[in-house]
Order: sequence, then structure tokens, then C-alpha cells
Amino acid sequence: MTRRLALLLLSLVIPMAPLSAIAASTPLVEGVDYEVLENPGTFLPTKKGEVEIVEIFAYTCHHCADFAPKIDAWKPTLPKNVRMRYTPAGYDPRDPLARAFFASEDIGTLALTHLPTFRALHDDRTLPMNATDAELAAYYATLGVDAKKFQAAMDSPKVMQRMEAAKAFALRVNLQGTPTVIVGGRWRVLGRTYTDILRNAVELAARPPQTP
Repeated sequence: MTRRLALLLLSLVIPMAPLSAIAASTPLVEGVDYEVLENPGTFLPTKKGEVEIVEIFAYTCHHCADFAPKIDAWKPTLPKNVRMRYTPAGYDPRDPLARAFFASEDIGTLALTHLPTFRALHDDRTLPMNATDAELAAYYATLGVDAKKFQAAMDSPKVMQRMEAAKAFALRVNLQGTPTVIVGGRWRVLGRTYTDILRNAVELAARPPQTP
């Protein structure tokens, strides 16, 4: 086989390699796959060796609605030292939908309400985008949530504190839109697709603590 023929055959074989394999072996590029936060810091405290991944979302955001089931399926595949968290942007402390997230989280019913809230707003249209506290309590009751406990949590100081923390975090990371994924309190994840974002998040979470 001549050298020219060998090179030609090699050029035909290389493009047939799976794109996933190529992507996995390609180092992440700052400005393309992630951005370094100017003001680092996690949303909530983490234990030693634990890595926090946070998705900042808005229930009214249709991109977040598309992303939510993908994150939900991806979450169980994460390494044991990775702590996945969610937070609404929390800019408006009176926002019923953002408060509903923290209230449901507080009473332990988030697994019942998180994805259904997206579906009710964007697919089924059983909730209006400007849903009130009462409308959310009534809808969550159909999902098996105790309406009185939920309403009490909605009005609690704890939920208001979480709203303030959410707003502070959004401001600190210079939130530019939703959904946004933050890894380790140090990187904003970028990507052309949701798959890119999830893959890049995993690679960033695997970086040693001292990696800049």
C-alpha cells in the first residue's frame, strides 16, 4: 500500500468516529464551554469533597421547561460527591411561582410538584403564567400536596429567606438568562445544546479543587 493511499484511507476512517467520543476527548475551552465567575461562591454550603451544581430556572421560561426533564433524567447519573440543586432566580420576592418552589421543597413535596408545574404552565395550560398563591395551592392539592401546609410554607420567613438568597446568588453570578447551570460556585456552563451543557457540567465537576 502506498503512503498516499494509506493517508487517504485514514482520512476516510477518522470522520466515522462517534461524535460523542470526539467530544469526550476534547478539552473544555473557556469562553466556549464555560465561563469563570468573577465572584465565586456556592449557592448553599457544601461539605468537604462535595461539588455543587445549581440550575437557575424560571417556571415561566419555556427553555427551562424543555430542559427540566433532561436534568431530571441526568441527575441520578451524577457521581456521589456531586450535589444537584435548583433555584428560581428570585428577583421578585413576591413571585408566587418562585415561592412555590421553595415552599414545596420545604415541606418535602418537590418530587410531586417540580416537573408537573412546568407541564401545567407550558403544556396543559392548567395554570396561568401569573398564577396566584391560591391557584398554586389548589393545583398542588390535586398532586397530593397538603394545601394548608403548602400555604403556610409559602408565607413563612424561611421561604422569604430562601428568596433573598436566590436573588443574591443570581446577582453574584451575573445571571444573564434561564436556564443557567453553575458548577462548584466557580463556572457558568455554556453549550450549544442541552446535551453539551450537561456533559460540560460533569467535566467541570470532576476538576480538582485547585484547578482555576
